[in-house]
Amino acid sequence: MTADESLSRLDDDDYPAYTMGRAAELLGTTPGFLRAIGEARLITPLRSEGGHRRYSRYQLRIAARARELVDQGMPIEAACRIVILEDQLEEAQRINAEYRRAAGTSSPSTAA
Repeated sequence: MTADESLSRLDDDDYPAYTMGRAAELLGTTPGFLRAIGEARLITPLRSEGGHRRYSRYQLRIAARARELVDQGMPIEAACRIVILEDQLEEAQRINAEYRRAAGTSSPSTAA
């Protein structure tokens, strides 16, 4: 692997760069929380060759949002479902914006 390839990974939100311990430390939570949101299918960490869980920056952002909701008293399963729905809504809005740009409009139609 070249130095350029290694550096490009630093910009990749999906590159599984963080161990479970480091991810838990960054989120201010426990490895058990990360396992629980994995069991709830909010995130699926990749595995190293040795079988250890590895997390990407994108997954850490998702986990951080779930932690916010859990810290507010929401059950973990409900928090995970909300985060999944928020993520789906954001993706749908992004796709709609692309369609509007492709159609040559900058805002949704206001015709009734």
